[in-house]
Order: sequence, then structure tokens, then C-alpha cells
Amino acid sequence: MIVSRRWLEALLGRSIDPREAAECLTLHAAAVDAVVPLHLDLGDVLVARVVEVRKHPDADRLSLCLVDPGGGAPPVEVVCGAPNVQTGKVYPYAPVGAVLPGGLKLERKKIRGVESNGMLLSAKELGLGADHSGILELDTAAPPGTRFIDAVGIADHQIVIDVP
Repeated sequence: MIVSRRWLEALLGRSIDPREAAECLTLHAAAVDAVVPLHLDLGDVLVARVVEVRKHPDADRLSLCLVDPGGGAPPVEVVCGAPNVQTGKVYPYAPVGAVLPGGLKLERKKIRGVESNGMLLSAKELGLGADHSGILELDTAAPPGTRFIDAVGIADHQIVIDVP
């Protein structure tokens, strides 16, 4: 049987450490075979706010976005092909050096002559769905620089219980 740490927290009405929960379950109920952290492949993805959107000078379907990555860092320019990018909105952002699901490591790259410093991400690029029609707009009060998995509440663990 697989139990979610977040489900247990909702049931108990408090935060729990997944390892302590596993130990308690093993001592008082059934053996726990594993504690598996979920979405570790999204640990490098941050929440970022788009502060400016301009047309790319050499491409009709690309935009140049000035992105606030948070953490006191200055805004960075990101080339974006999504039709739904808007000034003032918050999106998942992978900075240069981030590793995405599937193992892709982002590098600083010139796209049609303009250097892009990271990537604004769709649900598909995050491994969270099939939608690739645009970047994923976030409805969160989390400030720029917050880890995406913390901002949207998907940081979780699976607790695998041995049930004969």
C-alpha cells in the first residue's frame, strides 16, 4: 500500500517527517518498505515573475522576457516562444544550470541571435501533464525565487507499506 505524506499531514492536522512516520508505522502497524521523495527532478525550478515582455527582433513567434528570478538577483532576459506570456504574471522558471525532468541541463543559449538565460516552463516540460500550448501560469502568492515544488505544494513523499 502506498500512502502520501501530505495525505497523512491532512489527516493528522500537522506536519510530519516522512522518516519518523515510517518508523512509527513500522513499530505500531506494518513494516514500511520505502520512503520515496516525489518530484525531486523539479528541485531546480523556481517561481519567477515576468516584469517585461517585448517582441523578439528577429522572430515573429518569440518574445524577449525580462524575468525576476528572486533572491535579490537582478532580472534576466529569457527568450520565450509561448503565446500566453504576460507582464506581471508568475511562471515556473528554470535558470541556467537547472536540470529538468528527463535529465536536460539548461545552458545559456543564443536563440535567433539573443542570449536566453533560462526557460519559462509548460506543464509538459515539468512532467506534470501533456499541455505544451503555453507556459504554466501560477496562482501563488509565493515570492520570486521560491522553489516551484514548495510554492505549488507538490513536495511530497510516498510511504510504501508492506501489507500482506
